Amino acid sequence: ELAIKRMFDFLIALTFLIALFPVFAVIALLIKLDSAGSIFYVRERSGFRGHVFHFYKFRSMTKDADRLKSALADKNESRGNVIFKIRKDPRITCIGRFLRKYSFDELPQLLNVFKGDMSLVGPRPFPTEESRKFEHNQMERLAVRPGITGLAQIKGRSDLSFYRWVKWDLWYVNNWSFGLDFLIL
Repeated sequence: ELAIKRMFDFLIALTFLIALFPVFAVIALLIKLDSAGSIFYVRERSGFRGHVFHFYKFRSMTKDADRLKSALADKNESRGNVIFKIRKDPRITCIGRFLRKYSFDELPQLLNVFKGDMSLVGPRPFPTEESRKFEHNQMERLAVRPGITGLAQIKGRSDLSFYRWVKWDLWYVNNWSFGLDFLIL
């Protein structure tokens, strides 16, 4: 089943990368017209068995968003402060709001799936600095490749607390099947 999952991920990612190339070009142009900075947001994430990889997204925040994060620390709405979430983050650009609303900012992760760093379905990868805050039992979520979408995303996405999010991720890891992936997709 794992070999089928990898082959399925590879073929779907390749197909969508080719088919969505014009969409990528339009989004890239809109990002450049909306704000200064690069088209992509590239950061290190913790993946399968703790492997660190470069994670791609279309940039939806100002170019200095990471630098401004510490100044916004007191506005973190995530319970437990393990991850950083602000519902109305002031760093998000105009086009970024649109990209996030429809999850278009996630499309470059098809490159991560194509390369084998990610899967279409699995626990969402956290930034390496946030992964270091995990408790021992929460590290089990790294036993599978991270995904573009996962059980936690369809069970509540940003509305879940960190602990509920990890609970769904661990349930997925312990009950994984190709059929479950297909239902999530």
